[in-house]
Amino acid sequence: MKVSVIGAGTMGAGIAQIASTNGHEVCLYDSFDGAIENAEKKLIKILNRLVEKERITKEENKNILDRINFSKEIKEVEGSGLIIEAIIENLDIKQKIFSEIEKIVDDKCILASNTSSLSIASIASACNKAERVIGVHFFNPAPLMPLVEIIPAVQTSKTTLNNTKSIIDSWGKVTVIAKDTPGFIVNRVARPFYGEALRIYEEGIADFATIDWAMREIGGFRMGPFQLMDYIGNDINYTVTETVFTSFYFDPRYKPSFTQKRMMEAGYLGRKTGRGYYDYSNEDIVIANEDRDLGKKILWRVLSMLINEAADALFLNIATKEDIDLAMTKGVNYPKGLLLWADEIGIENVLKQLEDLQTEYGEDRYRPSPLLKRMVAENKTFY
Repeated sequence: MKVSVIGAGTMGAGIAQIASTNGHEVCLYDSFDGAIENAEKKLIKILNRLVEKERITKEENKNILDRINFSKEIKEVEGSGLIIEAIIENLDIKQKIFSEIEKIVDDKCILASNTSSLSIASIASACNKAERVIGVHFFNPAPLMPLVEIIPAVQTSKTTLNNTKSIIDSWGKVTVIAKDTPGFIVNRVARPFYGEALRIYEEGIADFATIDWAMREIGGFRMGPFQLMDYIGNDINYTVTETVFTSFYFDPRYKPSFTQKRMMEAGYLGRKTGRGYYDYSNEDIVIANEDRDLGKKILWRVLSMLINEAADALFLNIATKEDIDLAMTKGVNYPKGLLLWADEIGIENVLKQLEDLQTEYGEDRYRPSPLLKRMVAENKTFY
């Protein structure tokens, strides 16, 4: 089966690499000046590095590249069985490209979007055969990150869902199915990891380094929230937060932070600009306040908010409990599934923390999920 990828940025090139590695003929298309040439150079460099590390052979390297057609002509996606769009997060542009592609391919071709936050139903509405449109959300870097969120729109047929899942599963990816709601699973459930950490900082409870230390050393997360935001880019992370906040009709749980907005406005975007929450041009060691009691309070507050978000996603049937926990461990490397974690520390303890925060602040931001209240009342656990 031929697979085409629209958009030759880091994500698009990574998806093309995965498809070709799994034996598919691939067309990687981009119309922007220099994009295709740049993608080919980067992919050659990546594959050569894999040969050096003995992850692939020289012959495999050659075969992977030979199977990819680096193209500036949209018509060359013709004959594809699956097309994955990985372009800018702009609904109008995505709708335009989907409408254009639909006229080139046959009726059986699956049209997938790699969007991380836009409505799949809205993208599908641009097509005459909306039932063959679906969300297929990879995580960066796509060849390395195991998780792929699969998002059927209200228009998506069962056949399209089943066939898409089979293809992505055959590539060795871990797939989860999510309802077509803002942020899907990962970008929705993960919001408090950033948002509550920023709130703790804004209240003067702890600085960036101390909050990061608490989440890493006490919580077991691979990176602290400020490290991770610097890695992702404050422009990207803020935009996703703002998109989710707007899409949820300004629910205060997803309210963006002025601290991050000012970082973005100042051009302090993180590692890619040399400065974000940390100064990457400065070799001075940033010292955290390694007070374990303070660290536990920080972790407990952020973790309770994360668990509440995961519980609410389950309450609203965004995904199964297994897929929610799998998404957070495989998509953003959380040390444990959040719902499993809730069972271990006691759902009643999580509920009390949230109720205490809501009483203290008087904000709807801290409202507990009805599912947590119900489970405590019925003395139930998630597993």
